[in-house]
Amino acid sequence: MNKNILLRVLTSLVCIVLGMIIGQYLLYKNADINKYIPIPVYYPQSELSKLQLVFDQIKESYVDPVNIDSLVEKTIPFVLNELDPHSIYIQAGDMAQANESIEGNFDGVGITFNMPNDTVIVINVIGGGPSERAGIRAGDRIITVDDSLIAGQKINQNNVVRMLRGKTGTQVTVGIQRIGEPNLIYFPITRGKIPVKSIDVAYMLNERTGYIKLSKFSKSSHLEFLKAALALQDEGMRNLVFDLRSNTGGLLDQAFEIANEFLPHGSLIVYTEGRARKRKDLYANGHGRLQHINVAVLTDEISASASEIVAGALQDNDKGIIVGRRTFGKGLVQDPINFSDNSGLRLTVARYYTPTGRSIQKPYGKDKNYEDDIYQRYLHGEFMEADSVKQDTVQRYTTPGGKIVYGGGGIAPDVFVPIDTSGINEYFLNVSRKNLIYRYAIQFSDLHRNEINNIHTLGDLRKFFAAFDLLKDFTDYTTRQGIKPKPGELKQCKRLIDNYLKAYIGRNTPLDDEGFYPFTGHIDNTLLQAIKELEKNVK
Repeated sequence: MNKNILLRVLTSLVCIVLGMIIGQYLLYKNADINKYIPIPVYYPQSELSKLQLVFDQIKESYVDPVNIDSLVEKTIPFVLNELDPHSIYIQAGDMAQANESIEGNFDGVGITFNMPNDTVIVINVIGGGPSERAGIRAGDRIITVDDSLIAGQKINQNNVVRMLRGKTGTQVTVGIQRIGEPNLIYFPITRGKIPVKSIDVAYMLNERTGYIKLSKFSKSSHLEFLKAALALQDEGMRNLVFDLRSNTGGLLDQAFEIANEFLPHGSLIVYTEGRARKRKDLYANGHGRLQHINVAVLTDEISASASEIVAGALQDNDKGIIVGRRTFGKGLVQDPINFSDNSGLRLTVARYYTPTGRSIQKPYGKDKNYEDDIYQRYLHGEFMEADSVKQDTVQRYTTPGGKIVYGGGGIAPDVFVPIDTSGINEYFLNVSRKNLIYRYAIQFSDLHRNEINNIHTLGDLRKFFAAFDLLKDFTDYTTRQGIKPKPGELKQCKRLIDNYLKAYIGRNTPLDDEGFYPFTGHIDNTLLQAIKELEKNVK
């Protein structure tokens, strides 16, 4: 080997060794100051591997024991919160409940109940369900569930639901207090699949106008809706009031199928588009069985998502009218992503657009108080005055029929109807604050339980009410509760009270909601306005 090369190699090795000796000396010399000097370790990383490395290092090196699973569960919602208001993480224990309204059924005992006085009162028993088969009746009080006393214990209503629900095939025993029975009666109930209705009620408002109220868009919604609509057609329906108020949405395919029933072949119903999702157009197939029906869609500030798709499709295709108030403005498409531990994501992947090109989604972001939007709309007067409704005049669109519609979030109605405050006075507010209308209805229903349980038609219910002076009896009841109407107060609010009394009592009959909505409809200014608008089109 060349002597010069050998000399350079030896010199380099000497320098390396000296460097190591000096380094160890300095580390030792400064030991009192620096107990430990960490040597950085550099990992190759991508955006995702960096996050994984953080969790790995915490697990391996953090000073205290850490539950990594719990840390991950808390981190995911925080990450999603940086995206948009509707991308969410659902923990494994909450997945079944999250899917109930979409699936159209749940595991349970099959009753509807309320807790007006810290005691569970069975309002209705679902026909053919587990509770009916066990012998539970409307009006029964549930005192115990298995070995737990629940009456008078101030138990949260949601906790009662959890106690009664359970997997199909499992058993729960309830202790029932029944009118006329001195002792508790115990009923073992074998839980089963309970259908969740989408249609609250469907009936004829008059000889040619039908009414359907849809509360959610689940797997069975289109079938339920079509069955109800065809039945009303057989009764002579030519106009339809389709109530989507307080309907927060659900499945896109059900919204599409329902809108399709009204629209001619080739009508664009909705389209979706996102950064990683190409535009997808959904058109009417022309097989709709309600194309000849005049329709008014009722909306309010809670109507969202699938409700807005239906309302926007009909409005932009000049089919019928939208009556009520501007909708919520939820136009983001979520894809379900499920994990092996039964948790999952609902991740926003696209936006909904109406046929004219309006984005349904209202603005969101760091500078938007998204969760407080409805309250701000209320403060701004939007629920009371049409002139207070903000229209984004930059996002201006024209329907095929020449009607001007606006974007900017939500669906603005063709006919605005404010919140109705007529008839509300001090007496009405006082009895409402104490929930006396509902409590009286429960008491009245208990006194007449045998008669009420045999009411099966609206005509029977009206005949039943004709035998009573409900208003006088109610004011005597509230007077005993320390609330007496002042001169003139009852005359001002008697229409409200009379119809609410009959509605709540009607809901305690086997008619359930079919005994409720026909009476609240008499004092529903949005519904009454819709009927007027539809009558204009009848020749």
